[in-house]
Amino acid sequence: MIPQKNQFSKGNDWDEPDEEAIRVLSKAEMTALQESNALKYPPLSPWKIVLAQIVVTALSMMFWSFFGEPVGLSLYTYSAFLGGLISALPSALFLTRLEFAKKSRMLNPGNFVAALVSGEFIKIATTLMLFIGVALLIPGVLWVPLLVTYVLALKCLWLASLWR
Repeated sequence: MIPQKNQFSKGNDWDEPDEEAIRVLSKAEMTALQESNALKYPPLSPWKIVLAQIVVTALSMMFWSFFGEPVGLSLYTYSAFLGGLISALPSALFLTRLEFAKKSRMLNPGNFVAALVSGEFIKIATTLMLFIGVALLIPGVLWVPLLVTYVLALKCLWLASLWR
């Protein structure tokens, strides 16, 4: 069967929605919504993520100390430590910057966004400086344990979503 040319209606379903797209909540409704979501999704401290990065770094160091040559504290272990340090230290500096912004007397959205951007700049600059410093100042560093530990420590943010 061949469909007819004007089979569909000319009206567009998107033109007239059945219900209001944007609804303004009252203060009581917003408070009730926040309380119900607080029970479903408890807040997670960002410092716990930094702690998880440190734990992942320690686990990676133990892994590399067992499977690196020679077994025990070796260049593999130190390289894994540097990878974790390059991940955790900038995150801690970023969070410290945000904590200072929260305690500021003149906290408004503009100042907090400025603190967020400057904290992210500090994090990126510190990461770059640490990578360049390791490359220039530690000639025998092993890049595989360093980068594996760095990536594993960065993925702790994904693990935090599973904790919720």
